Amino acid sequence: MKLSKILALLLALCMVLGLAACGGQPAQPAADDAPKADDTPAADAPKADDTPVADAPAVEESAFYGPIYDDWSKMSDDELYQQALEEVKDGSAISIYATSSKMKKVQETFEEAFPGLKVDIMDLDNDEVLEKCRLEANAGNVMGDVLQVKDVNGDVFFGDYEDGIISAFYPEDICAHIDEGLLRYGYPLYASQSFWYYNTEAFPEGQPIDSWWQIIEKNEDGSQKYRIFTKEIGSETAYLSIFASFIVNADQMAANYKEVYGKDLEYTYDASAFNFEVPANNAGVEYLWRFSQMKITFIGDGDELVKAVHNSTADDPALALASAGKITNRDDSGYNIAWIVLNPYNGLQNLEYMYVVNNCKHPAGARLFIRFVTGGADGESGGFKPFAKEGNWPVRDDVKDKKNDMTLAELNAAEPDLAAIYNVFLDAQDMWIYWLDQNPNIG
Repeated sequence: MKLSKILALLLALCMVLGLAACGGQPAQPAADDAPKADDTPAADAPKADDTPVADAPAVEESAFYGPIYDDWSKMSDDELYQQALEEVKDGSAISIYATSSKMKKVQETFEEAFPGLKVDIMDLDNDEVLEKCRLEANAGNVMGDVLQVKDVNGDVFFGDYEDGIISAFYPEDICAHIDEGLLRYGYPLYASQSFWYYNTEAFPEGQPIDSWWQIIEKNEDGSQKYRIFTKEIGSETAYLSIFASFIVNADQMAANYKEVYGKDLEYTYDASAFNFEVPANNAGVEYLWRFSQMKITFIGDGDELVKAVHNSTADDPALALASAGKITNRDDSGYNIAWIVLNPYNGLQNLEYMYVVNNCKHPAGARLFIRFVTGGADGESGGFKPFAKEGNWPVRDDVKDKKNDMTLAELNAAEPDLAAIYNVFLDAQDMWIYWLDQNPNIG
């Protein structure tokens, strides 16, 4: 395990030793059968040790492997509402830590649907919102009630969730409309993925490539076929998780190479510099090595990434990796861009999760808000409406997707195995950083 990971886990352990029951007791204590949150002490959560990441247990062995149904899961909107009203008698508001500004659009409709309840929404990025929850837990001063966060490499599940900082709430009636495979690591709000984009004017007959290997092809003179634009892979968790998944699914990568080029993949990477075991003849590692040596332009803003594709030409073609939602620049800004669907799979289904913050002040209100934002009992609450756009896919089978013409499955998205990705992620990051530093094309 890398030193930074060990230190992070030790810090997380310090945070959770003082935590009590998951989500706290419901606000309304009158009835003896009032639902109680998970009473497993946070101090019993897995503790940091020197076990290598590669030896991490399978997710099925985790006590938090979902879905987990409890008394809270069976409560209706009205039951939660009545308890939430008790929780806010002091005039407090339900506090939502979100990673999307769209969450603020849910506030008004929620407060209209449930008079007497107020919501306070804080919009931060993924790392900031997690750090805020950790610091509050460590200080014993929990201010948040609900956390919206993306987990693409298992850090949230194997860290914050198992360490007792947050809890997953699974409303049983709604979960009946969600594929159980999507409930393993938490309760999802929606799914998305990342795409490579191409210029539709430069390639009017359609996408110029259909394999990840073709992105890094070179011409006979050794020059690249395509200019490559992306965020810096090593610091962009969602993108590095895709590369880590290639290491996990090396057989698929090797088979796709042979399918494209009619011959077996030649392995050229040298792993002798690393102080951890790198698998030999692994097509995912080979891809990471080859990609790290390409001439790449790193741009931190997704809109600027797809703009670079729009500005490219057939004589000087460009490809860019960006989130699916950046396709809206096609209509909003007139960009000549489109998604590329790749093999052996296009990318990972990235899920936005909704969690209850442990020891929060409004455990019933938090769960009521989570139900509302994910559609409520019948999918018609209106809470999900701000998140419905091209590039976001609803996970409920009773909610019609009006924004996307194709499903994630049709777009060849792979369901992420976060446990497997978690086991190789830090090694993949170390390999990327080391090899990128050797790249003469990166200044």
